[in-house]
Amino acid sequence: MKDAIRDILAKHGRLPVAADTLADDADLHAAGLTSFGSVEVMMALEEEFGIEFPDRMLNRRNFASISAIAAAVQMVQTEAAA
Repeated sequence: MKDAIRDILAKHGRLPVAADTLADDADLHAAGLTSFGSVEVMMALEEEFGIEFPDRMLNRRNFASISAIAAAVQMVQTEAAA
């Protein structure tokens, strides 16, 4: 999943650094992820994983790192399966 997230960040995140060089816990906002980039990443994640992020999960914390994004995606998938 984290490789897919890195691919999405590379294509949609508009980061000034290569997404594949970032550690799982690297601060994406410090690496250059903007609010606009976050929205584009979120939309691509929804399409890639067939999910929809609920409004309560649309915050900076859930998109702060690759690990945080992976955890958020897993949470949405788990809730959808319940």
